[in-house]
Amino acid sequence: MRSIDTDLTMKRSRVADFLELTKPRVTLLVLITTAVGFYMQSGPAISGLLLFHALLGTALVAGGASAANQYLERSHDARMLRTRERPLPGARLSETDALIFAAAASATGVAWLIVFANVLTAVLAALTILLYVFVYTPLKTRTALATVIGAVPGAAPPVLGWTAAGGSLDGAAGALFAIVFLWQLPHFLAIAWLYDEDYHRGGFTRLTIRNAGAGNASRQIILYCSALLPVSLLPTSLGLTGTVYMFGALAAGIVYFGYGLAVALFRSPTSARRLLRASIIYLPAVFLLMVIDRAV
Repeated sequence: MRSIDTDLTMKRSRVADFLELTKPRVTLLVLITTAVGFYMQSGPAISGLLLFHALLGTALVAGGASAANQYLERSHDARMLRTRERPLPGARLSETDALIFAAAASATGVAWLIVFANVLTAVLAALTILLYVFVYTPLKTRTALATVIGAVPGAAPPVLGWTAAGGSLDGAAGALFAIVFLWQLPHFLAIAWLYDEDYHRGGFTRLTIRNAGAGNASRQIILYCSALLPVSLLPTSLGLTGTVYMFGALAAGIVYFGYGLAVALFRSPTSARRLLRASIIYLPAVFLLMVIDRAV
């Protein structure tokens, strides 16, 4: 009996480790933004079954890409305090198992979208994997531009939702993409500010604040927060949303900009932490406003 219990515990632990490879919190945000993109295109007459297939396919793609990222960065993760207990540097999963899992999840996700959504969504998902795994991940140790490049696949989920619901790559899809793209950059810079020493320890010196310089990083935060303000109003100018969203997004953008300005003024871990918290609230709040406005 004790042997059976031990086996079950080991199996559960192994499942948990594979789940950790998918970066569940990141994948959850991916699914939320995908669902919003789907709803904004389809409106109240939403197909629950099609949404389910879109979310499942996207979850597999996102999880597979995250697992591949952890496989490629396993040696860097082993040197960083916040990542050294992940399944690969912690030696709880083999490199072969992680690679097979990443490839299987990614391929299954793309195939699922082809069969149950449409080819356009599947092609975009495949391109997202390629850009995230084979361009962004290797560039993280080579250039600070990796952050901007990484924001491209990071902004893809609402577009995947939009096209899965039957939409095309039009201005509305572009607006959703641009909002998430610009939102990510102050978010990433706040993380870099907080974990500067850890990034340096892990070999991601090009992404550290010490490499960019505090003044330059501050200017970038202000630039991206400023650009996000007018871009966040594009859904209303394109007729996708109304005044409820417009005024709410404007208010949220001003608050987000305020936290970014505080980082530029004080250049402290405390202000960076507050910006990070504000960023975590900003995107769900803006997307919730979209959904509410679309529903009324």
